[in-house]
Amino acid sequence: MSAPAAAILGCAGPRLTERERRFFREADPWGFILFARNCESAGQITALVAELRAAVGRDAPVLIDQEGGRVARLPRDAGRAWAPPLEAVARAGDRAAEMLRLRARIIAHELAALGIDVNCAPLADIATPTTHPVLRDRCYGATPGAVAARARAVAEGLLAGGVLPVLKHIPGHGRATADSHRALPRVGAAAADLRLTDFAPFAALADLPLGMTAHVVYTALDDRPVTISPAMIRLIRDELGFAGLLMTDDISMQALSGGGAARAAAARAAGCDVVLHCNGDAEEMAAVVAAAGSLTSAAAARAAAALARRGAGEAVDIAALQAKHDALLSVTGHD
Repeated sequence: MSAPAAAILGCAGPRLTERERRFFREADPWGFILFARNCESAGQITALVAELRAAVGRDAPVLIDQEGGRVARLPRDAGRAWAPPLEAVARAGDRAAEMLRLRARIIAHELAALGIDVNCAPLADIATPTTHPVLRDRCYGATPGAVAARARAVAEGLLAGGVLPVLKHIPGHGRATADSHRALPRVGAAAADLRLTDFAPFAALADLPLGMTAHVVYTALDDRPVTISPAMIRLIRDELGFAGLLMTDDISMQALSGGGAARAAAARAAGCDVVLHCNGDAEEMAAVVAAAGSLTSAAAARAAAALARRGAGEAVDIAALQAKHDALLSVTGHD
């Protein structure tokens, strides 16, 4: 059997078109990702997840960004609403990690009920006073130690519910003052400062099964964005020690230049295992899949190791977890 395409793809709407079904069957992407446009109701999401897997004839991973807070894709009948993480950790104080673990465990329960088995969280980016608003309130704190502990708790909560976490945005997006959806952020901090702060939480979480790159330039280390920088991918692997499957952030984002095929090829050449393409545009997806190629043997081994960590979540009393979570938010503390 040939290796799947080194791509994670979106689809256009709440149901697959016949054209999408044929394309996915032929392209055989490693996985899929859902957005709000794909999520109308719990029953519809469950059916769509089944359709996606049927199209490739295997139990392909299905991803979503259900961070809790502003970034959440599920409709009201499928997922709870949560306060932004940065606000919630301020309220929980010294018990912030436990609060986030409970939140992640509840989110995992909701996702698993729909057949979704990968969540694009935790964030290990450090909030600064100048972090762009598109990211800042999604962060878990302002110091490397606190962020690492809280991100670890989120990962543990997801894994306990049978959902794989995706560590993002490696090796750190917090100093970016531009929105990478619209422009390329450039960070001018010294390499030594980056290693002591921004990169540190990612090194502490290097054992997680899946990770996502940052579309950010660190000028002290390379003049290319991390996603297409061989030097930065080597740093992620060799210095930070990340051994999991490494995916790009969405290559449709305007932080990257050139067409989708060129972006995909550059990311793969740099050392990313899988290319993430999210907007569901059929022509773009075809070009991206062609340029991305198939999983290498090393990437396939990392993918298999990640998927082996999927499983049925432990039985829990979700109402009791919610009550405990809510009680932790009544505490006032400091980062």
